[in-house]
Amino acid sequence: MGSTGDMKDEALPPLRFIPLSYNHADSQASALRLVLTLNPQWEGPDNNIEFVRFTDGITNTLLKIINRKPGSTEERIDNEAVLMRAYGNHTEILIDRERETTSHALLASRGLAPPLLARFQNGLLYRFIRGRPATHMDLVKPPLWRGVARRLGQWHAVLPTGGHSASSSSAKELPVSHQVDVDDQNQPKQEDALDTIKPRVPGPNMWTVLQKWILALPTSTEEQRARRRALQKELERVVRELDDGRGLGDDGLVFAHCDLLCANVIVVPQGPTAAATSDKEAVTVQFIDYEYATPSPAAFDIANHFAEWGGYDCDYSMMPTRSVRRQFLTEYVRSYGQYRGIPETAQQEIVDRLYEDVDRFRGIPGLYWGVWALIQAQISQIDFDYASYAETRLGEYYAWRREVDGSRAQAGEEMPLREHRWAEP
Repeated sequence: MGSTGDMKDEALPPLRFIPLSYNHADSQASALRLVLTLNPQWEGPDNNIEFVRFTDGITNTLLKIINRKPGSTEERIDNEAVLMRAYGNHTEILIDRERETTSHALLASRGLAPPLLARFQNGLLYRFIRGRPATHMDLVKPPLWRGVARRLGQWHAVLPTGGHSASSSSAKELPVSHQVDVDDQNQPKQEDALDTIKPRVPGPNMWTVLQKWILALPTSTEEQRARRRALQKELERVVRELDDGRGLGDDGLVFAHCDLLCANVIVVPQGPTAAATSDKEAVTVQFIDYEYATPSPAAFDIANHFAEWGGYDCDYSMMPTRSVRRQFLTEYVRSYGQYRGIPETAQQEIVDRLYEDVDRFRGIPGLYWGVWALIQAQISQIDFDYASYAETRLGEYYAWRREVDGSRAQAGEEMPLREHRWAEP
């Protein structure tokens, strides 16, 4: 289904490091120190620095820092604004921050992310993108999903999957067969080592990320150890079934976002005619937050985005039907083909095969985020019921399994809403 060929990773310029930290308990003062170190010209009586706190993300704090100088237009203020992302507690267990920074720099070099300005001890400073975050209700609207499909096709077509993402020498990306629990929880070490998967393509990718998360699951009770072993077996099974190299990209992998939920889709200002956009047209969108970006089958990135159409509450009645998925993929492949030089005459076959691949991957986001939520339930201080969310997402995976192997039909059980909606014309 095409190849990214021998794209070479360009040398990215070194990023400035500021040896300061953001302190959640002293938010404004510590953020001010960071931005004045970055922009010393913002100090003095002619400046008026303001902090806009965005809703805390599930793993981070995000502040927009603006300088409302007298006489500045809103557009100029936004263009000069600085975004400060400070990492949540213990999130290094889930996210390789070195890889996130390198990914962001690569994306910025291709015009697909706002420019990075600096790193600091527990976060990043970068430019602001004008626009508004989408809601999950927006994701189901044709102008927006067409915009997402076009942007995602561009991402998958132009970004290399090699060198840059494997450049981190962090131990977090090395084989971790004995990393069996979350050290930060002071749990007793358990001798319960697992045989780790060996994906077809070595180096960081969505399979090795999921493996790392399973190895980080808690193991202090027999129930926890049994669940960890069961999830490891499921991972081994899906790698056997789906890690086949038959998808788009280099060896069946593209550089994927892997977290295209609604809040990570920014709707760019459209101008005065925006209200007239028809269902056949597309709005322009940008993607933000590259914490989970890694080489992945294109079908996983797309299936994962479709899973987010239901929002944080997992409203399965919002899942895209067969016809909507095919329209999305037609738009996606048209964009991918434009950037990869694939003639239109060859695109329909790619759409057909990708449609089948997305269908095969529809249960994998539930496994992925279910394991993630089990870890968050142990480490996060955010007021969110991760334990229940984990069961909901893992339930999606097991419902898909029962549909694929026919056990649900054999038992005479009703088809779950998510599967039912997915099967609708």
